[in-house]
Amino acid sequence: MTGAPRTLNHARAWARTGTELLLDAVAGLDEFAFSAPSVLPDWTRKHLVAHVAANADALGNLVHWAATGEETPMYASAEERAAGIAKGATLSAEELRSWLTNSAQKLAAGLDGLTEEQWGREVVTAQGRTVPATELPWMRAREVCVHAVDLGTGVATFADLPKGFLTALVAEIRAKRGLAELPDGPLPEVTAWLAGRPHSLAGAPALGPWL
Repeated sequence: MTGAPRTLNHARAWARTGTELLLDAVAGLDEFAFSAPSVLPDWTRKHLVAHVAANADALGNLVHWAATGEETPMYASAEERAAGIAKGATLSAEELRSWLTNSAQKLAAGLDGLTEEQWGREVVTAQGRTVPATELPWMRAREVCVHAVDLGTGVATFADLPKGFLTALVAEIRAKRGLAELPDGPLPEVTAWLAGRPHSLAGAPALGPWL
């Protein structure tokens, strides 16, 4: 499963697609549906949406870093990151939808404003990796695409995600997991398996959740 290397333009397009899927997935959820479990263990859909909204705010800090040179970490602390997720359970459906939409729009606008020089500036992720700002759209694409599926509403599945995104994600997770071989199967199912999500591949060994 190989393909053309992902580019900045690819990643930005995938981030837009994932955001649209995510917003579509939450558009019709009422309070009861928002409080239902997501695909991720121990997380309701409220927790998941709050996580994605907080991620946009956090990536916005890195955009500010790249744009101004002012060191602004994604999160002030691990506790702050956890608090952002926990906050989701206390918000209403409309508040969550508003936070998700506004944070995504603000991040997109920030990325749109970066100059060629600023795209090349280095920032530090929450995991301590030093990366150029060109990595930020890919980081966002992973969040919105995978978590749109994790909502479990049926609006988005791995089969609905762009093939190029799936190919790039498979390559990244495969390298991080150190897997020499992949099971035979449709690309969406292989991606779901690698990411530790529900899949239909018979006999594939269980993998823990990724992302």
